[in-house]
Amino acid sequence: MPPEHSAARAWRASCHASTMVFALVCLVWPLSVTAQGSPRTLVALLAHPDDETPAGPILARYAREGVKVFLIIASEGGQGTAARGGPRPDSAAAAALARTRTEEAQCSAKALGTEPPVILGFADGKLGDYIADGTLLFRLTAQVAQEIARLRPDAVITWGPEGGMGHPDHRLVSTVAMQLARAGAPGMPERLYYMYMPAEAFRAMYPQRGAPPLLVPETKYVTVRVPFTPPDLEAAQRAMSCHRSQFTPEALARVLPEQARFWNGSVPLAPAFSTAAGADVFR
Repeated sequence: MPPEHSAARAWRASCHASTMVFALVCLVWPLSVTAQGSPRTLVALLAHPDDETPAGPILARYAREGVKVFLIIASEGGQGTAARGGPRPDSAAAAALARTRTEEAQCSAKALGTEPPVILGFADGKLGDYIADGTLLFRLTAQVAQEIARLRPDAVITWGPEGGMGHPDHRLVSTVAMQLARAGAPGMPERLYYMYMPAEAFRAMYPQRGAPPLLVPETKYVTVRVPFTPPDLEAAQRAMSCHRSQFTPEALARVLPEQARFWNGSVPLAPAFSTAAGADVFR
């Protein structure tokens, strides 16, 4: 175990003469700081702008606590209207939508308090298009690995193998994260967590469809629940509202009021490599 930072020792020492209530707070030396005193880093590895939504409240929480939070976004999002059942945009429309979604991602990051988003710029909906480009997955993996090596996160949150709503791009980003972790890629931590969409979120977002089958993990795998505060939820809701090209006012009116109920104060995560229970991604 690395030596404890002097500020941490001072914090601990002050606890011994504290009241019981304060001592309970002292038990958790602020996890925004490593033992060496540098800020911790959390990466959300995503396929599209707006994919941060299922983890929004805890991204806001960690950013508020001083953690350096980064959104690495694989694609530019230029096919977002097709994903929602609209017509597939032509190249000019896709380029315009990609620019809009970059602005929306920047708006969301600002609302959450994270660092500016890192958008890799791959084509939306085509991350696995091996027939058209046999090098695509290798280039995607290399670029994600390069960013992970640069940022050296203490923990990574990404989609689970089901891809949230089953989107192929989501599944591929999840697979890349697991590949890097299993290969021991430079900077890639073992603290890899899967987010997912609760069944209640599906029903609120798509009332005509309901929750699709086989996309929500069993509760025995969801062993980490990270608490957040009401202001963190409000920040996440402002962030979600930034994505106007993806969420209609009607959809936001359905989903936002339900979030406090289905999250109930904590965001559930499934650890990729452990079933140990917990309440923090850095433990």
